Amino acid sequence: MESAWLIVLIVAAYIAILAVISFLAGRSSRTSNGFTSGGKVFPAILIGFLLASEFIGTTASIGTAQEAYSVGISAAWNIVSLGVGFILFAFLAARRYSALGENTISGALARTYGSRVRTATSVIMVCALLIVAVSVYASGGAVLASLLDINRYWAIVLVGVLATIYVSIGGMRSVVYTNFVHAVIKMVGIIIVAVIGYQRVGGMDKLRAAVPPEMFAWHGVGWSQIMAWMIAGVGAIFATQYVVQAVTTVGDDQKARRAGFYSALILVPYGILAAFIGMCSSVLYPHIKSIQALPAFVVDIDPLLAGVVVAGLCGAMFGTIAALTIGSSTLLLKDFYQPYFNREGNDRKNVVFLRLATLISGLIPISLALFASDVLTVTFLAKSLRAALAVLVLLMFYAPRYGTKSGAFWTIILALPATIGWFLAGNPFGIDNAYIAVATPLVVMTLSHFFGKRRTSDEARDAPTIARPAVVSEEKS
Repeated sequence: MESAWLIVLIVAAYIAILAVISFLAGRSSRTSNGFTSGGKVFPAILIGFLLASEFIGTTASIGTAQEAYSVGISAAWNIVSLGVGFILFAFLAARRYSALGENTISGALARTYGSRVRTATSVIMVCALLIVAVSVYASGGAVLASLLDINRYWAIVLVGVLATIYVSIGGMRSVVYTNFVHAVIKMVGIIIVAVIGYQRVGGMDKLRAAVPPEMFAWHGVGWSQIMAWMIAGVGAIFATQYVVQAVTTVGDDQKARRAGFYSALILVPYGILAAFIGMCSSVLYPHIKSIQALPAFVVDIDPLLAGVVVAGLCGAMFGTIAALTIGSSTLLLKDFYQPYFNREGNDRKNVVFLRLATLISGLIPISLALFASDVLTVTFLAKSLRAALAVLVLLMFYAPRYGTKSGAFWTIILALPATIGWFLAGNPFGIDNAYIAVATPLVVMTLSHFFGKRRTSDEARDAPTIARPAVVSEEKS
């Protein structure tokens, strides 16, 4: 119990440092623009670490270890796919997003597809971000429950409330600075656990002898699942609100591209280490629930080291929640509150709404997190939802004349129930919901391209011709 309280003190000190950073940065969030963009141009490396930190939350850490506990090293593709996504993003989208000057995904899509798409995009994006928050709270609660030996439900509530309060203090600038710290601490923490796991299993040869050979196969989880992770991961990078929001703070397209590469340099090794920890846990703790694969180490190592690891996991959680809630509140502000309730543009009202929306976005997912067990599956669903938007983003940048505005609108309307419905049905016929998420916009936009434009052309052809009045020249008159 003394060890547990030592860990809590270390984590409390870490959170106090973050609170100070947030408070100091909070001076930049007195305006709505400062709250949502940070009020300045940030270096590419800070944004790169910010983006990586946002994607390797407790869900990615605990969820990847949980999956690797059963399937082995191939679970790393869950996070490695994000690194691949950022490399592709750096080449294909970073410059174009930066040039647009829009700090919301809905605003970017509205440039090509109209105002109806703006609203529909906001709805699906907020849903996706809140689903991620559910998995973050569930995984964070699992860590705290193991650490303090308390009920998992109370742990989730405590995690959710603390994270929400922390996030609402400083706005985007505090998120940039604190997530840089989070990324460093997370890497240190995951390396510590991986080294301890390696030592305790007796090295790589002992690990190979203790687990089935297929757990060392990079395709062990199956190529279909790997491709689904890749589609969902890449899609999440291309069409996530807080990625767009972060990229627009670097100032120019070259910095935006470098930020993507910095993110990949963190994500790829992190995914491999998290999967390796899950494999070690399957040998050292063979009778635990798989979700405890990573937390089991925390209660079984030196308290000082455990304090660093738990601080990293808390940082992972806070960093992700910060991105999710600020992303959601920014969308709610620009696409709902300002157009309908603050048309006069009173910035003081905007700031009040942003802080309130941040609190609500942080608290709503807590109730759903109480019932979430497979955190990797839950967060994967959220990635799939964003993959549907990613198809529209790529069409917007590279084939803006393909499809129609109505097709883009119905793509978003149909993608949400189709993807969630397929997920709830248990992915029938072995087809993952990620494929449904990508197929829906491709089918709808293709149909609208050929039939929608043909109908418009036919209507124009069949329209009655209105005779023009004769023009009588002044000479003849």
